[in-house]
Order: sequence, then structure tokens, then C-alpha cells
Amino acid sequence: MNVIFGAIITAVSSFGFIGQLISTFRPGTAVKLGLMERESDVDPVFHVDVRGEAAWDTAILWTLPLAGVLLMKNIPGWVYFGLIGGGMYLYFAGRGIIVRIKMLRRGIRIGNKDALIGIFVFLSLWGLVAILAIVLAVIFLRNEGGIQ
Repeated sequence: MNVIFGAIITAVSSFGFIGQLISTFRPGTAVKLGLMERESDVDPVFHVDVRGEAAWDTAILWTLPLAGVLLMKNIPGWVYFGLIGGGMYLYFAGRGIIVRIKMLRRGIRIGNKDALIGIFVFLSLWGLVAILAIVLAVIFLRNEGGIQ
């Protein structure tokens, strides 16, 4: 089961990390791949926020893919990266969804409908994988006697 759960965590979270990596260092490519909207298609403040978010996420979101790899290899240290990375991805997903909903309600231009549907789907997937990693880590710690 570790290999299956590790593969799921690695695959889904790597997509998020790699997407932010591309958005940070190759924004033109990110636009072509549909990872980011063109600056002219969104509110300027939203564009700056998304670019800043991508830069910060590039620095921190590697933790959950690493947890998945370590889990697949049955290396116990995965649990710490799973808890930390899971928390980061849960925050990333929740903030992304809530902020976009609030901006839409205010009429702020944040992208076309198709792109927004895609981002909501992926943010939800990342949130679910984050919860999976956290739950698995807690189960692991309980079984190892780390949490009473």
C-alpha cells in the first residue's frame, strides 16, 4: 500500500510543484501551457499575487513530492515531510480556492471560465492529496507509538 499511496502523493503533488516551478522561471511557457493567465487577461494585482505565490511555492512545495517518494521506498522519515508538505498543500489549495471565489464575487478579473474550472479541480485534488498525506502520517505515527 505504501507504494500505491506514495505514487499517488508524488504524482499529484509533483504536478503542483512543477507547475509553480515553470510559472516562476518560465512564465511565458506557463501561459502557453495554461498554468497562468496572460497578464493582459487578469487584474494587475491578481497577476502580481499569482507570480509571487508561484515563487514562494517553488521554494516550499517540494516537500510533499519528497514525502511520496520516501513513502514508496518505505523510509520512515516520509512522515515528517508528509505532515509538513501536507499542511503546505492544504493551505495552498484552501487559500487558492477561497481567494478566487472572493475575487470572482467582487468582479475582479482572474481568468476565463475554462481556466478557472481547471484551477478549482486541481486545487481540490491537491487539497485531497494533502489530507491523504496527513491522515497517513498520523496513522503511521499512531502505529509507531509516536502519538498517543
